[in-house]
Amino acid sequence: MEVKFTVLGEPQGKGRPRFANAKGRVITRTPDKTVLYENLVVTEYRRQVGDVKFPDDAIIDLRIMAYFTIPASASKRKKAQMENGELRPAKKPDMDNIIKVIADSLNHVAYRDDAQVVDCQIRKFYSQQPRIEVTLTSAAVSA
Repeated sequence: MEVKFTVLGEPQGKGRPRFANAKGRVITRTPDKTVLYENLVVTEYRRQVGDVKFPDDAIIDLRIMAYFTIPASASKRKKAQMENGELRPAKKPDMDNIIKVIADSLNHVAYRDDAQVVDCQIRKFYSQQPRIEVTLTSAAVSA
């Protein structure tokens, strides 16, 4: 099984949890920006893929292509190098935070739990159209 979907807009990573002390109890909450982005990921998955969900015992391969906006301040030469993939975005968000926001968003939507993801690849590029392209496939069982 394979599903693909795209989330338009600048790629975002999972924000650090926020902690607050309320009446002697520590409360943990996810930053609003992260919650909004996770909701966007779920919305786009459902809009483009529908109710397709991997079986609870499936093992999954997750592939993410993250395309970042080409900075307006870049020279024509650098813009061309960015468009050709010669210059790549070694900038925030970190790749592990991009993986985390996508994988967590798809819990109970595309699969039971992101623990089912056994193989993952993320690649970062520049583009005139910022976006994240996600591919989920049933992983091959081999050593």
